[in-house]
Amino acid sequence: MNAESGFEIKPVYDREDVPPGTEARIGEPGRYPYTRGVYPTMYTSRPWTMRQYAGFGTAAESNARYHQLLAAGTMGLSVAFDLPTQMGYDSDEPIAHGEVGKVGVAIDSIDDMRRLFHDIPLGKVSTSMTINAPGSVLLLLYQLVAEEQGVPGTALQGTIQNDILKEYIARGTYIFPPKPSLRLVADTFAYCRAEIPKWNTISISGYHMAEAGASPAQEIAFTLANGVEYVRAAMAAGLAVDDFAPRLSFFFVARTTLLEEIAKFRAARRMWARIMRDEFGAKDPKSLMLRFHTQTAGVQLTAQQPEVNLVRVAIQALGAVAGGTQSLHTNGYDEAIALPTEKAARLALRTQQVLAYESGLTGTVDPFAGSYAIEALTDEVEAAATTLMERVFAHGSAVEAIEQGFQKREIETSAYRIANEIDSGERVVVGVNRFTLDEEEHYEPLRVDPAIEAGQVARLAELRAQRDTAAVEAALADLQKAAGGTDNVLRPMREALRLRATVGEVCHTLRGVWGTYHPVERF
Repeated sequence: MNAESGFEIKPVYDREDVPPGTEARIGEPGRYPYTRGVYPTMYTSRPWTMRQYAGFGTAAESNARYHQLLAAGTMGLSVAFDLPTQMGYDSDEPIAHGEVGKVGVAIDSIDDMRRLFHDIPLGKVSTSMTINAPGSVLLLLYQLVAEEQGVPGTALQGTIQNDILKEYIARGTYIFPPKPSLRLVADTFAYCRAEIPKWNTISISGYHMAEAGASPAQEIAFTLANGVEYVRAAMAAGLAVDDFAPRLSFFFVARTTLLEEIAKFRAARRMWARIMRDEFGAKDPKSLMLRFHTQTAGVQLTAQQPEVNLVRVAIQALGAVAGGTQSLHTNGYDEAIALPTEKAARLALRTQQVLAYESGLTGTVDPFAGSYAIEALTDEVEAAATTLMERVFAHGSAVEAIEQGFQKREIETSAYRIANEIDSGERVVVGVNRFTLDEEEHYEPLRVDPAIEAGQVARLAELRAQRDTAAVEAALADLQKAAGGTDNVLRPMREALRLRATVGEVCHTLRGVWGTYHPVERF
């Protein structure tokens, strides 16, 4: 049997498969090279943060779902934004028509952010926001709303994804070209160090590359290569590595290939620790720690026999926990069909709670350490990923490799191989190419009301009629000036948003200075 990364999984592993000195390479939990976890006690002192990714329709509807999740025991919120918000457009722009509130919540201004977190204590809740090109804009809106609650930026905890490089590789919700995008990321690092010091300023993401077809080795190789690019950009902007590296975080997928996934997480920690110590000279132990959030693999969920996805998600979650994740989102069993229903979201959370409180996994650190199979697979994944990273940097940098289409081609080749294995039956997908039903039972998915768009458009019209237009225009002019110079753009951006400038207006101001990115297809 072959691993998704391409190497062979042997029927039997023994001590001959594990190199001499393996104990030193494994190390101890909470110590370099962090193979066994970033904290000495891991889950024995407290379980991972249980997040549930949610957001749909209006801010008020999403707020109601967040209250339900918190009541059910969710420990942190994770916000899904609709496509116009992710692309930096307002809900009343022609390009947004038909997409408002569909794949996440529509956020056009500080008014929407207030509704989204109404009666949610932002000083006590950790919030993750899946937002990239306009990540700084949504973070500033969150900070402004928290301050209205009386919560200072120094008390806020959470993460913005803010990983623009993977958008060019696998996802596509980019706005600006790579160079100004990296400047915006570096400005966010510097702003948060001063204003929101507990915030994770980026979640360097392999998840979306995996959803596009990347193998586990490709996922961590391309993700860590992007991480290197962000570190270089921040240092080039004048930041000392230990001033920002402790707030870097990562985001990976958890597939059903349990052993390879556990090995992948352990290999990624070891690789990042070595990179930060040896290549960048980081001294703070926190700069060496690869802390990461995990989401179970949406791409592996099936619309056929959707209840079977409960089993898949449980196995995937087990891999994430055994691999040492810091937080976890478990997908709803019906997500291959539509947005998850309330019942599906609750069952997804219960899956994590069973693992945390009934499985015994939290009673020991890195329970698979020392397994011949796991240690050998960890070395295999690390070797394959290291070779791939060397191929990335042979292009000069991760950005230059992206511009030449290297990562995208490699992922597409992997996706094609896996698809062929499924089509031929070599790789079994239960309910799809084996153990199928003659007739699937009817399933009624959660649907987003198209009237949501009209309501959002009306609220925008009301906002523009009520606000001080001259003050907004002056603030946007200050933002434009900063974008064209070298000042940190987040400070004038914050003032514009406080005055009720919209997400689209802020992003259009930056488009006017920085331009937009248009990919060049290379064959």
